[in-house]
Parts: sequence; C-alpha cells; structure tokens
Amino acid sequence: MFFRRSKTPPPTDIDSRLAAFDRAYAGMFPGEAKPWESATAAASPSIETAKTWLLGKTRWWWFTRASAGLLLLFILIVFWLAITAPLSKSLQPIAPPRITLLAWDGTPIARNGAIVDKPVEVEKLPPHVVQAFLSIEDRRFYSHWGVDPRSIARALWSNTFGSGLKQGGSTITQQLAKFTFLTPERSLTRKAREALIAFWLEAWLTKDEILERYLSNAYFGDNIYGLRAASMHYFYRKPENLTLSQAAMLAGLVQAPNRLAPTRNPQRAAKRAKLVLNAMVATGAISEAKADATPIARIDVRYKETLPTGTYFADWAMPQARLDAETGYSDQVIRTTLDSRLQNIARNVIARAPLGKAQVALVAMRPNGEVVAMVGGKSYKESPFNRATQAKRQPGSTFKLFVYTAALRSGMTPDSKVDDSPIIEGAYRPKNYSERYRGEITLKQAFAQSSNVVAVRLYNQLGYSAVARAAKDLGVQSPLTRDASLALGSSGMTLLELTSAYAGVAGNKWPVEPRAFVAEDEGWFGWLLSAQRSFSNAQHKALLELLGATVNQGTGRAARLSIPAYGKTGTSQDYRDALFIGFAGDLVVGVWIGNDDNTPLRNMTGGGLPARIWRDFMGQAVKGAGARPKPKPAVEPDPTGPIEPLDLPEIPELPVNINGTEVRVDPGKGVTVSGQIEGVPLDVTFGRDGVNVQPREEPARRQ
Repeated sequence: MFFRRSKTPPPTDIDSRLAAFDRAYAGMFPGEAKPWESATAAASPSIETAKTWLLGKTRWWWFTRASAGLLLLFILIVFWLAITAPLSKSLQPIAPPRITLLAWDGTPIARNGAIVDKPVEVEKLPPHVVQAFLSIEDRRFYSHWGVDPRSIARALWSNTFGSGLKQGGSTITQQLAKFTFLTPERSLTRKAREALIAFWLEAWLTKDEILERYLSNAYFGDNIYGLRAASMHYFYRKPENLTLSQAAMLAGLVQAPNRLAPTRNPQRAAKRAKLVLNAMVATGAISEAKADATPIARIDVRYKETLPTGTYFADWAMPQARLDAETGYSDQVIRTTLDSRLQNIARNVIARAPLGKAQVALVAMRPNGEVVAMVGGKSYKESPFNRATQAKRQPGSTFKLFVYTAALRSGMTPDSKVDDSPIIEGAYRPKNYSERYRGEITLKQAFAQSSNVVAVRLYNQLGYSAVARAAKDLGVQSPLTRDASLALGSSGMTLLELTSAYAGVAGNKWPVEPRAFVAEDEGWFGWLLSAQRSFSNAQHKALLELLGATVNQGTGRAARLSIPAYGKTGTSQDYRDALFIGFAGDLVVGVWIGNDDNTPLRNMTGGGLPARIWRDFMGQAVKGAGARPKPKPAVEPDPTGPIEPLDLPEIPELPVNINGTEVRVDPGKGVTVSGQIEGVPLDVTFGRDGVNVQPREEPARRQ
C-alpha cells in the first residue's frame, strides 16, 4: 500500500499525525466507512445543545443581553431621578415658609405658613445633639448605604411579635427621601422608590450633608419645621447651645410630632425624652449615671401668635403671594393693597345691616383693580368660604350692563327709542318687575328702570355673539348661556369678577384684573404692548349716563350720594340673589346678599338692602359722599325785639299741650305744668322757691 507524502511539516504529536492520516485515507477511499466520524457524530448533539440553549441562543448571548438591559434600566432610573427628584430639592424646606401680609399702611393682617429657620450645620452642633437623634432614629447611620437590613428585620419582628407599637425600619436617609421627594402613602411601591432614592442620595452626598438636610427639614409639631426653628420655639435657644435634656426631648418628637409636642402633651414628651436617653446609653453615647442625672427639659415658649392665619382677603391673596415669593427658609413680609380704614368701614357697615340668616359679600377696589376691602361672609370664623371670590351666583340685572354696552356699540344712544311692552311671541316671555310696562321709552329710561322685556328684545336684536363679546371684553371669564335668559343674568359668576367689569367702565380701561398687590409700573414699552383697551368718548359718556340715571331716578335711588354716583341693581329669579354694583369717586364696590343653599330671600331686591349697604359704605369711604346735614331755615333778627343774653345757655323749645298737658314758661315764676292727676286738675310750678302745687279750675267750672 503506497501513500502520497504530504508537503506540510510533520506534526509534532501523535494525535495530529493520526488526524492527518485519517484525512489522507479518506481522500483516497471515499466510499469506505469512516469509524472516527461516528464518535464525533455521537458527541456533536451535546455540543449543539450547548450552543442552542434557549430559542436558538447560547447562554453567553442571553447573559450579555441581560447585563446590557439592566445597565440600560439603571441609566433610565438615574435619568428619571434627575428629573423627578432633583438633588437641590432636598435643600428646600418641605413646607412653605411663613408669610406675613401687611395692609397698605403697614398693619399686619394675617400670617400663614410653616415656621422654619436657617439650616443647621452638623460640625457646629454639640456632640450630644447629633448622638440623641442617631441613637433613637438610626444607630448605624454612618455605616449603612442608605438602607439598613438590620433595622428592617428588627422592625418586622417587633411589629409582628412585639407589644403592638408600630416601629419603622427606615433610615435617616430614607426619611429624608420620603419627606423631600415622596408622598406619605403606605405602599410597597413607595417603599421601593424610597430605597432607590436613598441609595442615590448616599451616592451623591456625604453622611454629614444628609444628616444636615434631615435635621433642617424634620417636623417637630406646632407647625415647626427644622431643628433651628424647633429649638427656638420650644426652648428659646439656638441649636448650637442645646443641653442634653433639651436635645433628648427634641429628638423624641420626630416620631410623632403632633402627639408628643410638649406644648400639648408634656407628660408624653417627657416619657419619650427618657426613652431617648436610654437609647443613648445603649449606644455608648452617655453613661447610665449621666442619663439618670439628666432632668426633664422645661419648655420656654415666648412667642404667641396673635395674628389670624387667614381672613377672606388673606385666603385670596396668599396663593399669589406664595407664587411670587422667593424660595428659601426665611420668613417673608409682603405689603398688600388692602386699606385698613376701608376694611373696618366695610366690616362695621355689614355688622349693622339687618341680614337675618342671609349671607353677604362686599368687594371694594380701585378702577385699576387694586382690591382695598373684601368681606366674604358675615363671619370668617363660622364660615371661611369666600362668597366674594368663590361663589358663582346669578348676577341678575347687573348683567344688563353688557347688553346695553353691545347696544351702544351697534350705534344706539341713550335717547334711542325701545319698546317696553309685554313680549307675546316666542317660547321665552319674561315679565317686568311688578308687571309694569311703559310702552315706547328711551334706552336710558329702560336701563334706569331695569326693564326686562327691553333687555331681552335687545339681546334678540343684537345676538349672543355681540353680548358675549361685550362681557368678555370687560373681563368676564365664566361660561355664558346661549339663550335669551342671558340678558337677565342667568349665567353664574363671582362678585369679584362682576365688580372688576364695572371697574373697567369706571376707569375706561378694560379688562381689569383684580389684584391684591401693587403692580409694577409697566413703562411706555409695557403700555405699548398692553392688551387693555378703552371705549370711545361718546360710548363711555353714554354708559355713565345710563348708570347715573339708575342711581338718580331709577331702581338704585337708595344708593344716592352727595357726589355723582353710578351703578346698577340686580335681582335674580325668585329673589335668590340681590346685588348692587357701582362706583363713585375712586372706588368701585359690589355688594351681594343671598342664602348659601340658594333658597329665595324675602322679596329682597338689589335696590333695597344691597343699595343701602353700598350707600353707607361709600358715605364713609369717599370724601364728601356722605349725606349733607339739612340746612336750618334762615331767620332774620328783629331789631325791635327783646334783648337776648348771649352769654347764657340756650333754653330749648318745649312742646305745648302734650296729651292734654299744658306747659308754660314764665321768666319770673318758672315753668308751670297744667294737667290732671287722677281726674283732679292741677298746676305744678317749678321755680326758684321750689315746687308749688295749686288746684286749677276748669273753664266749664268757671262758667
């Protein structure tokens, strides 16, 4: 048997030589069996199985893909945290700091918000202050990575087999994550997010930075947030000067601040402080002897809140103040547009009004929208619901301002003739008050007498779009109904919204935005870009003529002042709402009366009590608007008459013949009273000599 010599170098091992021989043999005798392939074929299925472990993919393929997926998920979570839980948020107070609102003259009127103070620095605190918090809240704070498995296991065991008192396994880092970034809900999802954020905080902050942010934001009861504010509130002492007993009491509060606050429950606070001292002994922070010798801290609360946390005006102004206030820990003082004098006038006028069980609201503003007085009800203590800004009620005939504005825009004038006769066509047939109709009258007369049929006829003539555009232009934002009842004020809106619309007419610049703070001067560029517009001189003069006629000779006569006054009465269907909106001098005032349950008033109209309240307020608020005293009749002196001693007090005029009793004044004798006592006629004289009683003969007896 002969073999062809291979030109390749001879193999260096026996296995390689045998393999080369097998290949050469197979090439020379392809038809013969190849026994060595049977072993390979038998082994190949296991190799192929290893390669196609799952769905035709190897283990290595799945391992690399899973690792890449986890890495991508981690990157996405970090990115999500960077957006939804920015690290800088832990530097901000978790509760809005306190804001004090001032009236325009500087008088404090309300204070609202949490009591917070500057953050603390761990390195400046006494060691026993830090040890007190760590001993009771997180003993392994400086050794764990944000989550402590031991604490979680201990809490689970205590909650399952303990005395019934629930314990938390959250670390200080987790607590910071919870009250800085998360809601207080109790769920596994929230706990998982809390742990994730805790790991993130540990990765980006040092332990001291985490502890500082925790101590500066923790809640200590009595609306107090942060260790500095708490130490000043409870002990009138800076946190850098806290004693061991004071630190133990403050550290014990964070578990249940409202329940353990020493101002409310001193015994519970003292018991909790002892527990903190025992925890400090267990951790080796202090000795047992020192714990036993430490007395219970005595609180020293020197500041008492005397300002209300809210009023009708403050509740309306505070959200805007929060929006404009700078973020940080410091208290802020903001001046408002409220006028203390006008607010007191409004409160006194409403207190004297015979309202019965009905509620009332009053808004007073300048023509530029600065609110100077606001009353949202008879008593804020009994009901803080602000009926001036929150209640949407039907404006009644005060809405006719917008109907007549649309009429003037269409070319009509106050002297244009309109039909004040009953409507007999169509499905909607409103009637005038007391069903009084005047036939053909002027637009001015129809507005002054508040004709319902004229307003509906104008609405049908002008169309919804024209009336709605007039209302929107003057600042009405509430949705409006599209039927003819809109002309009579069937769409609800707030008193503040309606008064602002009348302010646009008073200042001839609309729309007017009501505000509680003085607006910055917009300058010429701001004026150039301003969205406010004005009526033409003719239209503005016509509107003033209509509103003035209502007060002088129409339904608002009860609101007349000694200075020019303009306004409109309003009464909704079935006497459910009564309003008067008007302006005089530099004030625009709206008054509303109604029941909270929307039940009818007792035949009260806007020209009644609302107009009188408006008049009483304006008479005191606007200089020269009050009623002038009636002049005494001028009497010419008689030069031939008796001489009157001017240096003596004036003797008042005495009535004569009162109920059959006659009174006579005689300078020589005194005062004589003639009458009857038990049927006996007597003359009783009061003179210098005393009292003289003489019987008096009747004229018939003399005859």
